[in-house]
Amino acid sequence: MTGDLGERADLGEPADLGDAHSPAVTVVPIERAPDAFQQPVAPSVLLAICRRALGAGVRVRQIVEIGVGTYNSTYRVDIVEGEPVILRVAPEPSRQGIAAREAMRNEYAALPFLAPLGGLVPRTLAVDFTHQLLERDYLVQTMLPGEPASQRIPGYSASALRCLYRELGSVTRTIHEVTGSAFGPVAGPLHATWSSALIAGFERLAEEFTTAGLDAAPAHGVIAAAERHRAELDEVTVPALLHGDLWTLNILVDTDPDRPTITGVLDCDAASWGDPMSDWTVNRVLSRPGTEVDAFWQAYGSPAGGRSESVRALVYRARNALGARLDIHRRGLDTRDIPPIHWDVTDVLSALA
Repeated sequence: MTGDLGERADLGEPADLGDAHSPAVTVVPIERAPDAFQQPVAPSVLLAICRRALGAGVRVRQIVEIGVGTYNSTYRVDIVEGEPVILRVAPEPSRQGIAAREAMRNEYAALPFLAPLGGLVPRTLAVDFTHQLLERDYLVQTMLPGEPASQRIPGYSASALRCLYRELGSVTRTIHEVTGSAFGPVAGPLHATWSSALIAGFERLAEEFTTAGLDAAPAHGVIAAAERHRAELDEVTVPALLHGDLWTLNILVDTDPDRPTITGVLDCDAASWGDPMSDWTVNRVLSRPGTEVDAFWQAYGSPAGGRSESVRALVYRARNALGARLDIHRRGLDTRDIPPIHWDVTDVLSALA
């Protein structure tokens, strides 16, 4: 939920490997510092993954690491005979945060519930959680057409932006119209009430703050606030499907500069069941009132108002800020370079007192 913080990716030196079966395979990694969170996968292991996932006879031409995203490592695999595919590799278990542990497995559990999006969601071609080839989960998916919206947006006119956000409102509504029977991450643990699911998530965040050597007092403050406001939180009784990270970095668009069309919805590893107004997409829209982003509501529908809704919105802001603070720490960024509104919960806690 921190795509707006950005990332710089430099391509490293390509490595060639091959044998009599699959000669001259070029692997192009991204050059990162040795202590960077995202760690590379050895070229020979990448080729072994491709053969396990796509068949021993697959002929791979090139494997290129893609520098979009800051958690999983993502590769485009170019095949001699066939369409390119996407390989996504999760961090090693020891590097995964408590709040995002086994997130790729959560995505795998969530994908069937995104069926209403049809071809906007990549098809999973292979998934491997055995850790036999490397100590990391991975999955292989079809490669969807289009480019990340985050790369196209700087060139859009105001009219094109309104078109994009209106369509995003329609996509988000389609996701939220899928409902479940309990609250929490799609892969579990699930809870009977929305307040219990939220508080359990805050407790995981607090534990992760402590493990990371950060002051966990803000997280514990949010837990106390959520406990005080259980009644307002539990007015949400229908668990809706939430993408968890749907914003410009995780949607693909076509090349039309005037009326962009969404061609892909990616990376649902933070998917859960909960209040639609708590989804990351809604958080980003609400943070930019009075701009072209307001077109989102034309397709999604206007959010409800009232005291309970205002209380819940504050709790959701706190959750997103705590997650962003952990992400800032994980990526080695300096909070002095990032506006406090993205990571500081002081004002939110005051409002919830």
